[in-house]
Amino acid sequence: MKTLFRPALTLFVLLSVVTGIVYPLAVTGIAKVLFPDAAEGSLIIENGKPVGSRLIGQNFTDPKYFWGRPSATGPMPYNASASSGSNQGPLNPALKDAVKARIDALKASDPSQTAPIPEDLVTASGSGLDPQISPAAARWQAPRVARVRGLSEAEVSKLIDAHTEGRQLGLLGEPRVNVLALNLALDRLAKP
Repeated sequence: MKTLFRPALTLFVLLSVVTGIVYPLAVTGIAKVLFPDAAEGSLIIENGKPVGSRLIGQNFTDPKYFWGRPSATGPMPYNASASSGSNQGPLNPALKDAVKARIDALKASDPSQTAPIPEDLVTASGSGLDPQISPAAARWQAPRVARVRGLSEAEVSKLIDAHTEGRQLGLLGEPRVNVLALNLALDRLAKP
């Protein structure tokens, strides 16, 4: 028994050090050298202070801001420690009620907007953390944001165009607009 115990304990300690300390430190060090922004959380810094991440959405509800895709995380929206979808199927009454409530809130925020509401403004994603919306969702909100901020729709549309990211590698995904970056640009553009 003693002849097996010592090699087993030695191997356990050695593998614990390699996989629990050496490997994580090496991967983190490589990431910080090759991808420093991503390794630090892809933070957006404004006036020397972090205001959010390009990778995690934020809950904007003020009419002067663009609103992001709804979040299904609990107990609060965009809770990164509770990333998940609602797992509600299309026939689930709770999902239908949530979508109806989101549609009602969007219509109440801009009663003059009669265009169809883009679906990414009323449905949550699988992660519940999406920081982006479609350009169509941003354009749908543009009249409200322009009116509340006292800007022209042309100024707001220009900002949307400037913050629209294309497909990754020209092929993957859909064009998208980072809501936090767009709202920060709006704040910088704000008239005194």
